[in-house]
Formats: sequence, structure tokens, C-alpha cells
Amino acid sequence: MLDHEIIHPDLLFSLASLGHKDMFAISDAGLPIPVGVKRIDLGYTRGKPQFLEIVELLLRNLVVEKAVLAEEIKTYNKRVHEALLNIIDAYSRRRGLNMEIEYVPHEKFKSYLPSVKFVVRTGEYTPYSNIILVAGVPF
Repeated sequence: MLDHEIIHPDLLFSLASLGHKDMFAISDAGLPIPVGVKRIDLGYTRGKPQFLEIVELLLRNLVVEKAVLAEEIKTYNKRVHEALLNIIDAYSRRRGLNMEIEYVPHEKFKSYLPSVKFVVRTGEYTPYSNIILVAGVPF
């Protein structure tokens, strides 16, 4: 039996299948996921698991070089935005890199979704709690 922090089989397979520059998303409960894009639904009740909890978990286990966020998170979800920036900063310091953060309007963010390998859907019930991450390379 695998002894690893992540135990969800679909999530493990999808993460292991990522290559350099591949994109995936972590979303709140309300983000519209396009037909044909793989959905890994972790939500089991309103607010659980939390978006930030899953972002932290995945960043502990992946190499990521870029994050894409909706511009609106700065205005409409300041608490999550500030916490997310702290998580990204801690990740960057731990990895010895400076993860790029790109802000785009929410409509443009949604237009990127058909290109992601998969979406990890959380139970988060706060607006604009979504992120697209671009896989890096560990060397």
C-alpha cells in the first residue's frame, strides 16, 4: 500500500501524469467545468474541503512554476487572496524560486479551462476561490 500524504487514487494518477508546462485547476464548488475536462471532485459538504487546504496540500507535493488567478479575487475575496499569496510565498521560499502569478479577468480565466488537464473541485463556498497552476520541472 502506498504510504503518501495524498491517498485519493484519481488525484494521485492525475498528478503523476502531469508534464512540464501542463496546466490544472483547483476550484471552488461553483466554477463551471467544461464538458470533456476531467473533474476530480473532493467536495463532500458545503465548505469542505477548503480551497486553501487543497492548494497547500498540492504545493507540498508538486513543482509549480506559475499560478493564474481571477483579478476579481483581489476585490471580492480579500481573505482568501491574502492567504493564497502567503501560501505561494512560502512555497517559493521553500523551493528557492519565485512563482509567477498572473491575474486575468474571471471570464478569461474560465476560457483557459478547456486547456487544463483536470480540475480539482473543492467544497469551497467563497467567490473566486480558483487557481490554475502550471507544472514545473524539478531540475
